[in-house]
Amino acid sequence: MKKLLIANRGEIALRIMRTAHEMGIKTVAIFSEIDRNAPHVRFADEAVCVGPSPSNQSYLNGQRIIEVARELNVDAIHPGYGFLSENASFARDVESAGITFVGPSPFSIEIMGSKLAAKAAVKEYDIPMVPGLDSAINDVAEAKAIARKIGFPVLIKASAGGGGKGMRIVEDEASFEEQMQRAISEATSAFGDGSVFLEKYIASPRHIEIQVLADQHGNAVHLFERECSVQRRHQKVVEEAPSSILPPRIREKMGQDAIKVAKACNYRGAGTVEFLVDSSLNYYFLEMNTRLQVEHPVTEMISGVDLVEQQIRIALGEPLRLSQESLAISGHAIELRVYAEDPQNNFLPSIGTISCYKRPKGPHIRVDDGYDAGMAIPIYYDPMIAKLITWGVNRDAAIQLMLEAIEQYEIEGVATTLPFGRFVLEHEAFTSGQFDTHFVQKYFRPEKLQHTTPIGAEIAAKIAVKLYCDYQRKLKVPDVSGPGWKR
Repeated sequence: MKKLLIANRGEIALRIMRTAHEMGIKTVAIFSEIDRNAPHVRFADEAVCVGPSPSNQSYLNGQRIIEVARELNVDAIHPGYGFLSENASFARDVESAGITFVGPSPFSIEIMGSKLAAKAAVKEYDIPMVPGLDSAINDVAEAKAIARKIGFPVLIKASAGGGGKGMRIVEDEASFEEQMQRAISEATSAFGDGSVFLEKYIASPRHIEIQVLADQHGNAVHLFERECSVQRRHQKVVEEAPSSILPPRIREKMGQDAIKVAKACNYRGAGTVEFLVDSSLNYYFLEMNTRLQVEHPVTEMISGVDLVEQQIRIALGEPLRLSQESLAISGHAIELRVYAEDPQNNFLPSIGTISCYKRPKGPHIRVDDGYDAGMAIPIYYDPMIAKLITWGVNRDAAIQLMLEAIEQYEIEGVATTLPFGRFVLEHEAFTSGQFDTHFVQKYFRPEKLQHTTPIGAEIAAKIAVKLYCDYQRKLKVPDVSGPGWKR
Protein backbone atom coordinates (compact mmCIF):
# COMPACT_ATOMS: atom_id res chain seq x y z
CA MET A 1 0.00 0.00 0.00
CA LYS A 2 1.56 3.24 -1.17
CA LYS A 3 -1.38 5.65 -1.12
CA LEU A 4 -4.40 5.73 1.21
CA LEU A 5 -7.50 7.90 0.78
CA ILE A 6 -9.36 8.75 3.98
CA ALA A 7 -13.07 9.07 3.23
CA ASN A 8 -13.77 11.24 6.25
CA ARG A 9 -13.00 14.57 7.91
CA GLY A 10 -11.88 16.15 11.17
CA GLU A 11 -10.14 14.37 14.01
CA ILE A 12 -10.57 10.82 12.71
CA ALA A 13 -9.12 11.73 9.31
CA LEU A 14 -6.07 13.22 11.03
CA ARG A 15 -5.80 10.22 13.36
CA ILE A 16 -5.67 7.78 10.43
CA MET A 17 -3.23 9.95 8.46
CA ARG A 18 -0.73 10.06 11.31
CA THR A 19 -0.50 6.28 11.49
CA ALA A 20 -0.35 5.99 7.70
CA HIS A 21 2.58 8.43 7.59
CA GLU A 22 4.39 6.44 10.28
CA MET A 23 3.96 3.37 8.08
CA GLY A 24 5.38 5.21 5.06
CA ILE A 25 2.02 5.45 3.29
CA LYS A 26 1.06 8.67 1.47
CA THR A 27 -2.38 10.07 2.25
CA VAL A 28 -5.18 11.70 0.29
CA ALA A 29 -7.74 13.91 2.03
CA ILE A 30 -11.19 14.63 0.71
CA PHE A 31 -13.07 17.72 1.80
CA SER A 32 -16.28 19.64 1.30
CA GLU A 33 -16.24 23.32 0.40
CA ILE A 34 -16.65 24.43 4.01
CA ASP A 35 -13.70 22.24 5.10
CA ARG A 36 -11.29 23.66 2.52
CA ASN A 37 -8.86 24.97 5.16
CA ALA A 38 -9.38 22.25 7.76
CA PRO A 39 -6.33 20.69 9.48
CA HIS A 40 -6.85 17.27 7.88
CA VAL A 41 -6.70 18.91 4.45
CA ARG A 42 -3.43 20.67 5.24
CA PHE A 43 -1.88 17.56 6.80
CA ALA A 44 -2.48 15.20 3.87
CA ASP A 45 -0.05 14.72 0.98
CA GLU A 46 -2.87 15.42 -1.48
CA ALA A 47 -6.37 16.82 -1.05
CA VAL A 48 -9.42 17.00 -3.32
CA CYS A 49 -12.74 18.79 -2.91
CA VAL A 50 -15.57 16.32 -3.45
CA GLY A 51 -18.55 18.64 -3.26
CA PRO A 52 -20.60 21.28 -1.44
CA SER A 53 -20.88 21.47 2.34
CA PRO A 54 -23.91 19.21 2.93
CA SER A 55 -22.65 15.69 3.65
CA ASN A 56 -25.00 14.05 1.16
CA GLN A 57 -23.26 16.03 -1.57
CA SER A 58 -19.69 15.42 -0.34
CA TYR A 59 -18.68 12.93 2.36
CA LEU A 60 -21.60 10.63 1.52
CA ASN A 61 -21.03 10.85 -2.25
CA GLY A 62 -19.46 7.42 -2.62
CA GLN A 63 -19.18 7.44 -6.40
CA ARG A 64 -17.34 10.78 -6.43
CA ILE A 65 -14.96 9.53 -3.73
CA ILE A 66 -14.16 6.41 -5.77
CA GLU A 67 -13.62 8.56 -8.87
CA VAL A 68 -11.06 10.65 -6.97
CA ALA A 69 -9.34 7.48 -5.74
CA ARG A 70 -9.03 6.19 -9.29
CA GLU A 71 -7.77 9.52 -10.64
CA LEU A 72 -5.02 9.66 -8.00
CA ASN A 73 -4.07 5.96 -8.25
CA VAL A 74 -5.09 5.29 -4.67
CA ASP A 75 -4.45 1.76 -3.37
CA ALA A 76 -6.90 1.77 -0.46
CA ILE A 77 -9.75 3.71 1.16
CA HIS A 78 -10.21 4.02 4.92
CA PRO A 79 -13.75 5.16 5.82
CA GLY A 80 -13.07 6.15 9.47
CA TYR A 81 -16.34 6.14 11.42
CA GLY A 82 -19.72 7.60 10.52
CA PHE A 83 -20.51 8.67 6.94
CA LEU A 84 -19.86 5.63 4.69
CA SER A 85 -18.02 3.45 7.21
CA GLU A 86 -20.89 0.96 7.63
CA ASN A 87 -22.31 1.22 4.12
CA ALA A 88 -22.07 -2.23 2.53
CA SER A 89 -22.81 -0.88 -0.96
CA PHE A 90 -19.90 1.56 -0.73
CA ALA A 91 -17.53 -1.18 0.47
CA ARG A 92 -18.67 -3.37 -2.42
CA ASP A 93 -18.17 -0.55 -4.95
CA VAL A 94 -14.67 0.15 -3.59
CA GLU A 95 -13.67 -3.48 -4.01
CA SER A 96 -15.28 -3.64 -7.47
CA ALA A 97 -13.09 -0.69 -8.47
CA GLY A 98 -10.01 -2.73 -7.59
CA ILE A 99 -9.31 -0.66 -4.47
CA THR A 100 -8.74 -2.13 -1.00
CA PHE A 101 -11.41 -1.28 1.54
CA VAL A 102 -9.84 -0.90 5.00
CA GLY A 103 -12.63 -2.58 6.90
CA PRO A 104 -14.77 -5.70 6.95
CA SER A 105 -16.37 -7.37 3.94
CA PRO A 106 -19.69 -6.08 2.57
CA PHE A 107 -21.23 -9.35 3.80
CA SER A 108 -20.15 -8.70 7.42
CA ILE A 109 -21.36 -5.11 7.26
CA GLU A 110 -24.78 -6.19 5.98
CA ILE A 111 -25.23 -8.94 8.57
CA MET A 112 -24.21 -6.82 11.54
CA GLY A 113 -25.91 -3.71 10.15
CA SER A 114 -29.27 -5.30 10.91
CA LYS A 115 -29.83 -6.01 14.59
CA LEU A 116 -32.20 -8.84 13.69
CA ALA A 117 -29.79 -10.43 11.20
CA ALA A 118 -27.00 -10.09 13.76
CA LYS A 119 -29.08 -11.90 16.38
CA ALA A 120 -29.82 -14.69 13.92
CA ALA A 121 -26.14 -15.02 13.01
CA VAL A 122 -24.93 -15.41 16.59
CA LYS A 123 -27.84 -17.51 17.87
CA GLU A 124 -26.06 -20.85 17.33
CA TYR A 125 -23.06 -19.69 19.39
CA ASP A 126 -25.03 -19.71 22.65
CA ILE A 127 -24.33 -16.05 23.38
CA PRO A 128 -26.68 -14.47 25.96
CA MET A 129 -29.31 -12.23 24.39
CA VAL A 130 -32.04 -10.02 25.82
CA PRO A 131 -35.44 -11.80 25.82
CA GLY A 132 -37.54 -10.58 22.91
CA LEU A 133 -38.44 -11.03 19.26
CA ASP A 134 -36.10 -12.52 16.67
CA SER A 135 -37.95 -10.94 13.75
CA ALA A 136 -39.38 -7.58 12.71
CA ILE A 137 -42.99 -6.73 13.42
CA ASN A 138 -45.34 -3.96 12.32
CA ASP A 139 -48.73 -5.23 13.53
CA VAL A 140 -49.45 -3.15 16.62
CA ALA A 141 -52.01 -5.53 18.14
CA GLU A 142 -49.73 -8.53 17.71
CA ALA A 143 -46.74 -6.56 19.05
CA LYS A 144 -48.78 -5.49 22.08
CA ALA A 145 -49.67 -9.11 22.86
CA ILE A 146 -46.00 -10.12 22.61
CA ALA A 147 -44.96 -7.19 24.82
CA ARG A 148 -47.49 -8.35 27.40
CA LYS A 149 -45.91 -11.81 27.32
CA ILE A 150 -42.34 -10.44 27.60
CA GLY A 151 -43.42 -8.19 30.44
CA PHE A 152 -43.31 -4.40 30.72
CA PRO A 153 -41.24 -2.31 30.48
CA VAL A 154 -40.20 -3.23 26.93
CA LEU A 155 -37.91 -1.59 24.40
CA ILE A 156 -39.01 -0.97 20.82
CA LYS A 157 -35.95 -0.75 18.55
CA ALA A 158 -35.34 -0.02 14.90
CA SER A 159 -33.75 -3.00 13.16
CA ALA A 160 -31.48 -0.74 11.07
CA GLY A 161 -29.21 2.07 12.23
CA GLY A 162 -28.33 3.23 15.71
CA GLY A 163 -27.63 6.35 17.77
CA GLY A 164 -30.90 5.97 19.66
CA LYS A 165 -33.07 6.69 16.60
CA GLY A 166 -36.21 4.59 16.31
CA MET A 167 -35.90 3.53 19.95
CA ARG A 168 -38.69 3.84 22.52
CA ILE A 169 -38.99 2.63 26.11
CA VAL A 170 -42.59 1.61 26.86
CA GLU A 171 -43.46 1.46 30.53
CA ASP A 172 -47.02 0.13 30.24
CA GLU A 173 -49.59 -1.26 27.82
CA ALA A 174 -51.59 1.98 27.64
CA SER A 175 -48.83 3.89 25.86
CA PHE A 176 -47.62 1.02 23.68
CA GLU A 177 -49.45 1.83 20.43
CA GLU A 178 -48.41 5.49 20.35
CA GLN A 179 -44.76 4.68 21.12
CA MET A 180 -44.61 1.95 18.48
CA GLN A 181 -45.97 4.27 15.78
CA ARG A 182 -43.38 6.87 16.75
CA ALA A 183 -40.55 4.33 16.61
CA ILE A 184 -41.63 3.13 13.14
CA SER A 185 -41.94 6.70 11.86
CA GLU A 186 -38.53 7.73 13.21
CA ALA A 187 -36.82 4.60 11.87
CA THR A 188 -38.35 5.17 8.43
CA SER A 189 -37.22 8.79 8.41
CA ALA A 190 -33.68 8.08 9.65
CA PHE A 191 -32.84 4.83 7.86
CA GLY A 192 -35.47 4.34 5.16
CA ASP A 193 -36.45 1.17 6.97
CA GLY A 194 -39.35 1.10 9.43
CA SER A 195 -38.65 -2.41 10.70
CA VAL A 196 -38.79 -2.63 14.49
CA PHE A 197 -38.55 -5.41 17.04
CA LEU A 198 -39.18 -5.83 20.76
CA GLU A 199 -36.89 -6.59 23.67
CA LYS A 200 -37.29 -6.79 27.40
CA TYR A 201 -36.09 -3.47 28.80
CA ILE A 202 -33.11 -3.99 31.11
CA ALA A 203 -33.40 -1.54 33.99
CA SER A 204 -30.23 0.25 35.17
CA PRO A 205 -27.94 -1.35 32.56
CA ARG A 206 -24.25 -0.72 31.93
CA HIS A 207 -23.14 -0.30 28.30
CA ILE A 208 -19.93 -2.30 27.96
CA GLU A 209 -18.28 -3.14 24.65
CA ILE A 210 -15.43 -5.41 23.61
CA GLN A 211 -12.83 -4.47 21.01
CA VAL A 212 -11.94 -7.30 18.61
CA LEU A 213 -9.39 -7.74 15.83
CA ALA A 214 -9.71 -10.50 13.24
CA ASP A 215 -7.55 -11.23 10.20
CA GLN A 216 -8.24 -12.98 6.90
CA HIS A 217 -6.66 -16.22 8.14
CA GLY A 218 -9.12 -17.15 10.88
CA ASN A 219 -7.22 -15.54 13.76
CA ALA A 220 -9.04 -13.28 16.22
CA VAL A 221 -8.30 -11.63 19.55
CA HIS A 222 -10.11 -9.29 21.91
CA LEU A 223 -8.51 -6.20 23.43
CA PHE A 224 -10.66 -6.07 26.56
CA GLU A 225 -13.60 -3.84 27.28
CA ARG A 226 -14.64 -0.21 27.27
CA GLU A 227 -17.23 1.22 29.67
CA CYS A 228 -19.54 3.58 27.76
CA SER A 229 -22.44 4.12 30.15
CA VAL A 230 -22.30 7.93 30.50
CA GLN A 231 -24.53 8.98 27.61
CA ARG A 232 -26.90 11.70 26.56
CA ARG A 233 -29.63 10.97 23.99
CA HIS A 234 -28.32 7.37 23.82
CA GLN A 235 -24.95 8.67 22.60
CA LYS A 236 -21.73 8.32 24.55
CA VAL A 237 -19.92 11.27 26.13
CA VAL A 238 -17.47 9.71 28.61
CA GLU A 239 -15.76 6.34 28.01
CA GLU A 240 -13.13 4.43 29.93
CA ALA A 241 -11.11 1.23 29.80
CA PRO A 242 -11.23 -1.09 31.55
CA SER A 243 -14.64 -1.12 33.26
CA SER A 244 -14.56 -0.67 37.02
CA ILE A 245 -17.09 -3.46 37.63
CA LEU A 246 -15.95 -6.49 35.60
CA PRO A 247 -14.09 -9.25 37.45
CA PRO A 248 -11.44 -11.09 35.38
CA ARG A 249 -13.62 -14.19 34.92
CA ILE A 250 -16.51 -12.26 33.33
CA ARG A 251 -14.12 -10.06 31.33
CA GLU A 252 -12.58 -13.13 29.71
CA LYS A 253 -15.96 -14.76 29.06
CA MET A 254 -17.30 -11.59 27.41
CA GLY A 255 -14.11 -11.35 25.36
CA GLN A 256 -14.46 -14.91 24.09
CA ASP A 257 -18.13 -14.34 23.27
CA ALA A 258 -17.17 -11.21 21.33
CA ILE A 259 -14.72 -13.29 19.28
CA LYS A 260 -17.54 -15.77 18.57
CA VAL A 261 -19.69 -12.90 17.28
CA ALA A 262 -16.86 -11.88 14.92
CA LYS A 263 -16.51 -15.44 13.66
CA ALA A 264 -20.28 -15.72 13.16
CA CYS A 265 -20.04 -13.22 10.30
CA ASN A 266 -16.53 -14.16 9.08
CA TYR A 267 -15.28 -10.79 10.29
CA ARG A 268 -12.02 -9.14 9.36
CA GLY A 269 -10.50 -5.95 10.71
CA ALA A 270 -11.31 -3.97 13.85
CA GLY A 271 -14.82 -4.31 15.23
CA THR A 272 -16.69 -3.71 18.45
CA VAL A 273 -19.21 -6.04 20.07
CA GLU A 274 -21.60 -4.23 22.39
CA PHE A 275 -23.26 -5.73 25.45
CA LEU A 276 -25.75 -4.61 28.08
CA VAL A 277 -24.76 -5.63 31.61
CA ASP A 278 -27.32 -5.69 34.41
CA SER A 279 -26.83 -5.05 38.13
CA SER A 280 -26.10 -8.76 38.72
CA LEU A 281 -23.37 -8.72 36.02
CA ASN A 282 -25.45 -10.78 33.61
CA TYR A 283 -24.59 -9.61 30.10
CA TYR A 284 -26.55 -9.63 26.85
CA PHE A 285 -25.42 -9.21 23.23
CA LEU A 286 -26.63 -5.90 21.80
CA GLU A 287 -24.99 -5.38 18.39
CA MET A 288 -21.69 -5.22 16.53
CA ASN A 289 -20.20 -2.03 15.10
CA THR A 290 -18.30 -2.92 11.94
CA ARG A 291 -15.83 -0.03 12.04
CA LEU A 292 -13.36 1.83 14.19
CA GLN A 293 -15.14 3.30 17.22
CA VAL A 294 -14.93 6.93 18.29
CA GLU A 295 -13.64 5.75 21.68
CA HIS A 296 -10.86 3.51 20.33
CA PRO A 297 -8.09 5.63 21.95
CA VAL A 298 -8.82 4.31 25.45
CA THR A 299 -8.20 0.77 24.20
CA GLU A 300 -4.96 1.90 22.57
CA MET A 301 -3.83 3.54 25.81
CA ILE A 302 -4.30 0.43 27.98
CA SER A 303 -3.11 -2.12 25.42
CA GLY A 304 -0.30 -0.31 23.60
CA VAL A 305 -1.80 -1.43 20.27
CA ASP A 306 -2.31 1.01 17.37
CA LEU A 307 -5.72 -0.09 16.06
CA VAL A 308 -5.43 1.85 12.81
CA GLU A 309 -2.13 0.15 12.04
CA GLN A 310 -3.77 -3.21 12.71
CA GLN A 311 -6.64 -2.31 10.37
CA ILE A 312 -4.23 -1.48 7.57
CA ARG A 313 -2.13 -4.60 8.07
CA ILE A 314 -5.23 -6.82 8.09
CA ALA A 315 -6.50 -5.11 4.91
CA LEU A 316 -3.15 -5.93 3.30
CA GLY A 317 -3.77 -9.60 4.07
CA GLU A 318 -1.19 -9.92 6.83
CA PRO A 319 -1.88 -12.38 9.66
CA LEU A 320 -2.32 -10.94 13.14
CA ARG A 321 0.95 -10.56 14.99
CA LEU A 322 -0.93 -10.44 18.28
CA SER A 323 -1.95 -13.41 20.39
CA GLN A 324 -4.45 -13.35 23.24
CA GLU A 325 -1.70 -14.41 25.64
CA SER A 326 0.48 -11.44 24.63
CA LEU A 327 -2.23 -8.88 25.42
CA ALA A 328 -2.60 -7.38 28.89
CA ILE A 329 -4.29 -4.40 30.50
CA SER A 330 -1.89 -1.67 31.57
CA GLY A 331 -3.34 1.06 33.79
CA HIS A 332 -6.58 2.91 33.11
CA ALA A 333 -7.70 5.37 30.41
CA ILE A 334 -10.61 7.82 30.17
CA GLU A 335 -11.97 9.70 27.17
CA LEU A 336 -14.16 12.80 27.16
CA ARG A 337 -15.83 13.73 23.90
CA VAL A 338 -15.54 17.50 23.62
CA TYR A 339 -18.61 18.59 21.69
CA ALA A 340 -19.61 22.10 20.66
CA GLU A 341 -22.78 21.65 22.68
CA ASP A 342 -24.35 23.59 25.51
CA PRO A 343 -24.90 21.30 28.53
CA GLN A 344 -26.97 24.06 30.14
CA ASN A 345 -29.37 24.04 27.18
CA ASN A 346 -30.19 20.34 26.76
CA PHE A 347 -26.88 19.69 24.97
CA LEU A 348 -28.02 21.56 21.88
CA PRO A 349 -25.29 22.26 19.29
CA SER A 350 -23.41 25.51 19.86
CA ILE A 351 -22.70 26.88 16.41
CA GLY A 352 -20.11 29.65 16.11
CA THR A 353 -16.45 30.43 15.61
CA ILE A 354 -13.73 29.19 17.95
CA SER A 355 -12.02 32.42 18.99
CA CYS A 356 -9.46 30.80 21.33
CA TYR A 357 -8.16 27.23 21.22
CA LYS A 358 -5.37 25.95 23.48
CA ARG A 359 -4.83 22.22 23.93
CA PRO A 360 -3.80 20.70 27.26
CA LYS A 361 -0.31 19.21 27.29
CA GLY A 362 1.66 16.82 29.44
CA PRO A 363 2.60 13.17 29.92
CA HIS A 364 -0.28 10.75 29.36
CA ILE A 365 -2.58 13.45 27.94
CA ARG A 366 -3.77 12.83 24.38
CA VAL A 367 -5.90 15.14 22.25
CA ASP A 368 -7.39 13.87 19.00
CA ASP A 369 -8.92 16.91 17.32
CA GLY A 370 -9.58 18.54 13.98
CA TYR A 371 -9.94 22.23 14.78
CA ASP A 372 -7.82 25.34 15.27
CA ALA A 373 -8.57 28.84 16.56
CA GLY A 374 -10.51 30.88 14.02
CA MET A 375 -12.44 27.91 12.62
CA ALA A 376 -16.22 27.78 12.62
CA ILE A 377 -18.29 24.80 13.77
CA PRO A 378 -20.26 23.79 10.65
CA ILE A 379 -23.96 23.10 10.94
CA TYR A 380 -23.68 20.20 8.51
CA TYR A 381 -21.79 17.66 10.64
CA ASP A 382 -21.50 16.18 14.09
CA PRO A 383 -20.36 19.01 16.43
CA MET A 384 -17.49 17.09 18.06
CA ILE A 385 -14.42 19.29 18.38
CA ALA A 386 -12.05 16.79 19.95
CA LYS A 387 -11.51 13.72 22.08
CA LEU A 388 -9.58 14.31 25.28
CA ILE A 389 -7.91 11.16 26.62
CA THR A 390 -5.85 10.59 29.76
CA TRP A 391 -4.02 7.56 31.11
CA GLY A 392 -3.07 6.70 34.69
CA VAL A 393 -1.59 3.78 36.56
CA ASN A 394 -5.06 3.27 38.05
CA ARG A 395 -8.56 4.71 37.67
CA ASP A 396 -8.12 7.42 40.32
CA ALA A 397 -4.95 8.66 38.62
CA ALA A 398 -6.65 8.76 35.21
CA ILE A 399 -9.59 10.73 36.66
CA GLN A 400 -7.32 13.24 38.39
CA LEU A 401 -5.28 13.79 35.23
CA MET A 402 -8.45 14.26 33.21
CA LEU A 403 -9.64 16.95 35.63
CA GLU A 404 -6.30 18.72 35.27
CA ALA A 405 -6.45 18.42 31.47
CA ILE A 406 -9.98 19.88 31.42
CA GLU A 407 -8.72 22.90 33.39
CA GLN A 408 -5.89 23.38 30.88
CA TYR A 409 -8.15 23.11 27.83
CA GLU A 410 -9.14 26.59 26.62
CA ILE A 411 -11.96 26.85 24.08
CA GLU A 412 -13.75 30.15 23.62
CA GLY A 413 -16.42 31.26 21.18
CA VAL A 414 -18.69 28.23 21.55
CA ALA A 415 -20.15 26.31 24.48
CA THR A 416 -18.59 22.88 25.03
CA THR A 417 -19.06 19.72 27.07
CA LEU A 418 -15.87 20.39 29.07
CA PRO A 419 -17.81 21.63 32.15
CA PHE A 420 -20.10 18.61 31.90
CA GLY A 421 -17.05 16.35 31.78
CA ARG A 422 -15.79 17.92 35.00
CA PHE A 423 -19.21 17.42 36.60
CA VAL A 424 -19.18 13.71 35.68
CA LEU A 425 -15.64 13.05 36.90
CA GLU A 426 -16.26 14.79 40.23
CA HIS A 427 -19.60 13.07 40.89
CA GLU A 428 -19.64 10.41 43.58
CA ALA A 429 -21.61 7.99 41.41
CA PHE A 430 -18.86 8.06 38.78
CA THR A 431 -15.88 8.03 41.12
CA SER A 432 -17.37 5.09 43.04
CA GLY A 433 -18.13 3.22 39.81
CA GLN A 434 -21.79 2.89 40.84
CA PHE A 435 -23.50 4.34 37.77
CA ASP A 436 -25.40 3.17 34.69
CA THR A 437 -26.73 4.47 31.37
CA HIS A 438 -29.19 6.69 33.26
CA PHE A 439 -26.40 8.77 34.83
CA VAL A 440 -27.44 11.99 33.06
CA GLN A 441 -31.15 11.58 33.84
CA LYS A 442 -30.45 10.70 37.48
CA TYR A 443 -27.82 13.22 38.45
CA PHE A 444 -27.34 16.02 35.94
CA ARG A 445 -29.16 19.32 36.10
CA PRO A 446 -27.92 22.31 34.08
CA GLU A 447 -27.81 24.54 37.16
CA LYS A 448 -25.35 22.14 38.80
CA LEU A 449 -22.59 23.25 36.44
CA GLN A 450 -22.26 26.53 38.33
CA HIS A 451 -21.17 24.52 41.36
CA THR A 452 -18.33 22.85 39.49
CA THR A 453 -16.20 26.00 39.36
CA PRO A 454 -12.70 24.97 40.52
CA ILE A 455 -11.61 26.25 43.92
CA GLY A 456 -8.61 28.01 42.41
CA ALA A 457 -10.75 29.96 39.96
CA GLU A 458 -13.17 30.88 42.76
CA ILE A 459 -10.34 32.24 44.92
CA ALA A 460 -8.94 34.18 41.96
CA ALA A 461 -12.36 35.71 41.31
CA LYS A 462 -12.68 36.82 44.95
CA ILE A 463 -9.20 38.36 44.88
CA ALA A 464 -10.07 40.19 41.66
CA VAL A 465 -13.20 41.66 43.24
CA LYS A 466 -11.29 42.80 46.34
CA LEU A 467 -8.55 44.41 44.24
CA TYR A 468 -11.15 46.15 42.11
CA CYS A 469 -12.82 47.62 45.22
CA ASP A 470 -9.43 48.71 46.63
CA TYR A 471 -8.46 50.39 43.36
CA GLN A 472 -11.83 52.15 43.21
CA ARG A 473 -11.22 53.71 46.63
CA LYS A 474 -7.67 54.77 45.70
CA LEU A 475 -8.63 56.18 42.32
CA LYS A 476 -11.52 58.40 43.42
CA VAL A 477 -11.28 61.83 41.77
CA PRO A 478 -9.94 64.27 44.40
CA ASP A 479 -11.71 67.51 45.39
CA VAL A 480 -9.60 70.26 43.79
CA SER A 481 -11.71 73.22 44.96
CA GLY A 482 -10.00 73.52 48.36
CA PRO A 483 -6.73 75.29 49.34
CA GLY A 484 -3.42 73.86 48.13
CA TRP A 485 -4.60 73.11 44.59
CA LYS A 486 -3.54 75.25 41.67
CA ARG A 487 -5.54 75.54 38.48
